Amino acid sequence: MSREFIYSALPMRVVFGAGSLRQVPAEVAALGLSRVLVISGPRQEAVAKQVFASLGSRAAGILPTAREHVPAATAAAACELAASLGADGCVAVGGGSSIGLGKAIAKELGLPVVAVPTTYAGSEMTPVWGLTTDGVKRTGRDPRVLPVSVVYDPELTVSMPTELSVTSGFNAIAHAVEGLYAPDASPIVSLMAEEGARALVTALPAVVRDGHDLDARAEAQHGAWLCGAVLGATTMSLHHKLCHALGGTLGLPHSATHTVVLPHVLAFNAPFAAPAVAALGRAFGTDDPARYLWDLADSLGAPGSLCELGMAFTDIDRIADAVTASPYANPRPAGREVVAALLRSAWEGALG
Repeated sequence: MSREFIYSALPMRVVFGAGSLRQVPAEVAALGLSRVLVISGPRQEAVAKQVFASLGSRAAGILPTAREHVPAATAAAACELAASLGADGCVAVGGGSSIGLGKAIAKELGLPVVAVPTTYAGSEMTPVWGLTTDGVKRTGRDPRVLPVSVVYDPELTVSMPTELSVTSGFNAIAHAVEGLYAPDASPIVSLMAEEGARALVTALPAVVRDGHDLDARAEAQHGAWLCGAVLGATTMSLHHKLCHALGGTLGLPHSATHTVVLPHVLAFNAPFAAPAVAALGRAFGTDDPARYLWDLADSLGAPGSLCELGMAFTDIDRIADAVTASPYANPRPAGREVVAALLRSAWEGALG
């Protein structure tokens, strides 16, 4: 059978392994940067200060204000600070919020970003940016926001709360799932998606059993790398559309929202995405990947409903309207009533 596809590899450098945080100054120097702004969220401020100190004269400032869903006002303030400092680059320390803030600076000012991920979200591997203004989250793709260097150090994930370890891993798995049935999927993407999903479902139970298991944490980062690269190479579908609306409009926690929504959307799409289901079946060792993910999340103590995350039942119609207001890719047609039904199931925490 002949195959036709287009695959664009995303250029970046990756440094991987325990203790790799020590390599950040060398990465910054190799890029020729001399005035670097170090950014993080409040939870990663201690690591950001460590990075700042290690950069010596190349450190221009530190900004620990990253927030989920990258509020436009937060991004504008960060860009203003970067410009006032004369920064020629950023080091983003943290999860999707910190890296997203670095991307906002890169988009506005064209500064290169060195990413130091501390969760398994995978944002560091994509040219996807997101900004939230007045409760509406906009996303887009721009090659300028793709980090030029990524430093993976499993030691940095040890302090991550157990629930966040689980939900950020599920966030990454969602990238793999949607990449497998994306309209621009390719055999290369499918290989990365299957292996990335396998690595994460293998690693997450071990991470929960022993938070200091660096081998398991490295395996989870390996999976996050691959799943993030899948998102970077393919078109987002219904799952991500739902999660962006839920997060941007209602302020629900990003990775937990992905965890709750994913089994519902996968179960809905499964009859129209046989190759994706087969790939996930191989990765998970099951003939029902949606139920497997549902049961795994429950066994690892993850949230199980949108109600549990703080969504009101009365918000269902509002989110269904927002999701279906503009077209999006999905293997199975999903009009407003279908989307509302999916949201009701996810709100109740009942997988059909």
